[in-house]
Amino acid sequence: MKKDFLLLTVALPSLLIALPSFAAESEIKERTTDKLTEVISDIPSLSEIGLPATNAELLTQQSAPSEVEPETEPDDADISIEAIAEPDNLPQSTPTYVIDKEEIKKQGASSLADILKRMPGFAINDVGHGADIHTGTYYRGASINQSVFLINGRPINNNVNTYHGGTDLNSIPVEAIERVELYSGTASALFGSSAFGGVVNIITKEGYGKPKFNASAEFGSLNLNNQQVTYGGSSNNVKYNFSFERFFTDNRYRVPVGAANRDEQGFLFNADTATSTYFGSIGVDLDQKNSLNLDVTALSSRRGLIYFGFPLQRDRLDHDGLNIGLSWKTRLGNGESSNLTTSIGYNQDYFSTYGPTGAFYRTGVLDTQQLTARVDHEWKITSNNKLRWGLDLKNTDLTGDVFSTNPSRVANNGTQDRSLFNTALFAVNTWNISDNFLIDLGLRQTFDSQFGNYLNPSVGLRYAVTPLVAVRGSWAGAQRNPGLDQLYFYDTVHGWDPNPNLRPETGSTWSAGVDVNFSQNLIGQFTYFGSSIGDRLGVTAGRWENIGLVDTNGLEVALQFRFAAGWSTFLNYTYTDAQIKTGSDRGLQLGLIPYSVLQTGLGYENAGWQANLYVTYNSGARRSIFVNASDKATDFAPSFVNLDLSGRVPLASNLGLTFYLENLLGEQYERVNRIYSPGFTFRVGLSANL
Repeated sequence: MKKDFLLLTVALPSLLIALPSFAAESEIKERTTDKLTEVISDIPSLSEIGLPATNAELLTQQSAPSEVEPETEPDDADISIEAIAEPDNLPQSTPTYVIDKEEIKKQGASSLADILKRMPGFAINDVGHGADIHTGTYYRGASINQSVFLINGRPINNNVNTYHGGTDLNSIPVEAIERVELYSGTASALFGSSAFGGVVNIITKEGYGKPKFNASAEFGSLNLNNQQVTYGGSSNNVKYNFSFERFFTDNRYRVPVGAANRDEQGFLFNADTATSTYFGSIGVDLDQKNSLNLDVTALSSRRGLIYFGFPLQRDRLDHDGLNIGLSWKTRLGNGESSNLTTSIGYNQDYFSTYGPTGAFYRTGVLDTQQLTARVDHEWKITSNNKLRWGLDLKNTDLTGDVFSTNPSRVANNGTQDRSLFNTALFAVNTWNISDNFLIDLGLRQTFDSQFGNYLNPSVGLRYAVTPLVAVRGSWAGAQRNPGLDQLYFYDTVHGWDPNPNLRPETGSTWSAGVDVNFSQNLIGQFTYFGSSIGDRLGVTAGRWENIGLVDTNGLEVALQFRFAAGWSTFLNYTYTDAQIKTGSDRGLQLGLIPYSVLQTGLGYENAGWQANLYVTYNSGARRSIFVNASDKATDFAPSFVNLDLSGRVPLASNLGLTFYLENLLGEQYERVNRIYSPGFTFRVGLSANL
């Protein structure tokens, strides 16, 4: 199967280049008309309104050109071919939220989870001091494996569900991230059938102009230390960027009686975290029509686990990851109406969980290796009709090794190796019916060696009622297949049995919303969202099963207001009702998902000085672990309010003092499942640009 896959990755790009070549011959000659078709009314398109209405620029001053820091601007005035065939050319019937590198810096983010936690729709528990790797990342009520995570348009999800193998949001150095894009609806047809929640695309930095060296060192509470360095630039037709980040915190702090993993001295136990992440990219503009780009990301993570902390949890988790991608971008013909991107990727995730349990010892290893290939063609057929279509290929090999000295589990010891091949054809066609009305139609036809063939359609529309108000809606079918680990691999850490008879999770998602320009300085987006997921996967009596139906409904609000020069503010609010419809928990909220999450902030920036105040409200989530006699299935963690302050003080033209004060109120709130925050913490550092 691997040989077949490699032959396909070589032959298919050549075949698909030939098919759309006649697009160049039918290219639109009236270039001015061609440009006008990109705007359907005076109100910005969703991809445009999404930027100011979310954290991409929420606390970023709209500076005059002379105030822009030199290192943020390319030194070369040449037009780069990297501007073509990018994955951000997306359907406009659902919001596209973007957060850029400048806002990421201001927020003091130290992981992708830190970046996502202030974006609309997200409820993230596994972030910050004391957080465990698998205590919940949810977008619109969907878990991390029910959304699609990409790096430069390539998948990084491995669909591993046991041994704490969910997508590690620490796997990419923050310093290497140019921006993070978040989208849903018909856009999900482009990247995977499993996107019940949405699609998170991490775009990494490229080098521009003269070589630059950026570095930062940060120290803080709980022995936290974090060092980041980046070196990037360009020479003639070659661009390069290299980043490294090292992070450590011992997370040893006092927790109240009844807290998870509380040791004899009253401290949180086994919660230390150490990661080293590496990133490098090299891009070459071959000519005016063709470019190649290679990027490599590597992760080494060592941490303790605390989630199942009754009695004291002592298991450790080692995670090593490697992601390599090679992409070729080309303009077909002489214009810009036909662009092709071909990419080949390799992704490996190695998870090893080990530790004592009473008088016995156990280990569990899952090693995933994936080969991927993608051909993505963007074609403007006419002035009002745009087609994006292509092919995805993915071959997955999963090797598992189980060992336990517990006599009741010895029979499960051994090694297994399973493979899966998945192919998908995708297409999204956008018609501008008139100057103020468009329709997106999407299809994704999947061929899976385990679960056969299935089709997921999607549809979206957007109508500009006035130059200031636009309404939109979308619907998409989805299917998420069980992971190979859930089907075939015994989980020796939790004692969970696999189930080869599992059925895929199937259902649909929908949204309806309105975008409003209240004034030149106030923009708002309001989105009702919902999903219905049947045959949801879960563990019953120590065995993976299809446990039933979950219906989700919610409201997402994103507001941005600029009221004076240098000042800005934002407010993001998400209400999520993820109701279990079958089984013994029928009528209850899905565990770990809060009903309400509100994020708001106020920022000021002037002459290199920055101050950003953030407020978080969390209504508390229903617990999923009930180990005390007094516990009830309806128990919720209490609500809490968190107040954070970040800032920068310029010390020289290329040197600044940064600080981040977290939980200014000092409340030691319960994050989830009796895992408590440490109260007030601080981080202080220096950042330099050379």
